[in-house]
Amino acid sequence: MALSGTSDFELDVAEYIEEAFERCGLEVRTGYDLKTAKRSLNLMLAEWANRGLNQWTIKQRSFTSTQGDGDISISADVIDVLSVVVRRSNTDYALDRVSRDTFLSIPNKTSQGRPSQFFLDRQTTPVLQIWPRPENNTDVVIYDALTRMNDADGQTNTLDMPFRFYPCLAAGLAYYISMKRAPNRVQLLKAVYEEEFERAMTEDRDRSSFNVVPQYQYFRTN
Repeated sequence: MALSGTSDFELDVAEYIEEAFERCGLEVRTGYDLKTAKRSLNLMLAEWANRGLNQWTIKQRSFTSTQGDGDISISADVIDVLSVVVRRSNTDYALDRVSRDTFLSIPNKTSQGRPSQFFLDRQTTPVLQIWPRPENNTDVVIYDALTRMNDADGQTNTLDMPFRFYPCLAAGLAYYISMKRAPNRVQLLKAVYEEEFERAMTEDRDRSSFNVVPQYQYFRTN
């Protein structure tokens, strides 16, 4: 028996829709079937952004500081900023993330220096606010951004995700379609979807090791 010698299996949008309809016990018959399924698919991708960290959507981006400018509008495809460093003379200095209230309480927001804190104002177009404001035009601010996945625009498009999420996507789309077309299968398909999503997210986790060290400063013996 000969192996295929390939490992490039990939479904396009139309094939995902066909698979999802079949799981609902249906067939794609009209152009509206494709339209409503594609809409559900894009809504589901938006839901994934609310469920947790999709490792493959993390992009590292950067910009050169402008003296005195601590409010930087970043790309609208950014969902969140995970970490920020400022690079000066080939040395990276980490910035601490602070809350909206903490950033608001900074007495002098115009003071300049090497940035040490950041706050992400998550507007439609996010604004990365760093403090102190940059003191030069040469520092490079580097940040890891959690970004949106590409939309499912056309039936021939493929989707922006690793192959290990293919079963999850097919199961999720079937569940979304069942809510509109096959209500008798909603509970079954929802259970399959949640199981597939949990399995995929467990595999997609960060595998770095860490140590937990207890603090004894408040420990007393009688």
